[in-house]
Amino acid sequence: MTPGNGTGIEIETGADAARVVLSGPFTIRSIDAVAARLDALPPEGAVRVDLSRVSRLDTAGAWLLTRLRQGHEAAGGTVDLTGATPEMAAILKTVAEAMPKPETPPEARASLAGTVEEIGRRVAEAGRTLLGLAGYLGLFLAGLGRSIANPREFRLTALVHHCEEVGWKAVPIVALMAFLIGVVLAFQGAVQLRQFGAEVFVVDLIAVSILRELGILLTAIIVAGRTASAFTAAIGSMKMREEIDAMRTLGLDPATVLFVPRILALLLMLPILGLIANVTGIVGGALMSWIELGVSPAMFRTRLIEGTDVSHLMVGLVKAPAFALIIGVVGCRAGMQVQGNAESLGQQTSRSVVTAIFAVIVADALFSVFFAEIGV
Repeated sequence: MTPGNGTGIEIETGADAARVVLSGPFTIRSIDAVAARLDALPPEGAVRVDLSRVSRLDTAGAWLLTRLRQGHEAAGGTVDLTGATPEMAAILKTVAEAMPKPETPPEARASLAGTVEEIGRRVAEAGRTLLGLAGYLGLFLAGLGRSIANPREFRLTALVHHCEEVGWKAVPIVALMAFLIGVVLAFQGAVQLRQFGAEVFVVDLIAVSILRELGILLTAIIVAGRTASAFTAAIGSMKMREEIDAMRTLGLDPATVLFVPRILALLLMLPILGLIANVTGIVGGALMSWIELGVSPAMFRTRLIEGTDVSHLMVGLVKAPAFALIIGVVGCRAGMQVQGNAESLGQQTSRSVVTAIFAVIVADALFSVFFAEIGV
């Protein structure tokens, strides 16, 4: 049978094996005519392919025969190629060696040594990440020092722009979040304190919780989610388009141009956002206390002033610059780690958000232990 282009194929089905006889040129121009019939052979059986009548074989034909062999071997069958000239055998060998090999996943190590090794790898990776963050913190401080020493190099326009992006545009979501947190705290506190006739202490609960912990912590988490990802995406996109290499070629320092305005904007705006969160959180708590407990705004204000020390406010605000440095450094470093593809950009953006939020929570825990030890 000659399907076309002078290529012939004959298939004889026997009891032990199927015999396939190919004839004529077996090249890229003719394999389409016989590929369907070769693919229709039962993969679990034995097949003998006779190439003695083939006049010409190129890499496309060799690829089809190699794929046929691999498919049958994977299904438990066999394919024997006979009658090939030395030139054909060389082409078949070259194509077989060039075929992609399926990757076999490494065997899971359930032993104690494997578990210890995995823990060690993760600890080493965490150490490298901390060293990298410390390095980028140093780059920011060095760039800030150069900007202070040479005010003409300081990019005031970029700083104002990033202050708007980081601070002003984040005010609605931060204020709404803090307001709702105050409402929830007041409602839950009222349910518990009413059992003991101590409803008035809900003011202390709201004030201490928001001013000392929740106001700045939740603000930092929201800023980490929206700002760290924005920093990573912006810097990563510039790196993908080789704009950062162009900056270096022009003699511009990426740390001064990219890192300093972004991180400095965070340092300026995060304390302000924390203050806004404190105010709206207390307003939300006062509103719910009035509705649920009948604590009037005047009584709430009096209790707030008398029972809340200014040290609680200072404890919360002291954390803001540290959180801002963490978020900014993590976002900028992740942007510089982006490779030349969109997949890497997405991975680093997600990683920067997770890392920034985790680092902020860890830093808040360390601050809590520190202030508890010094009695503040």
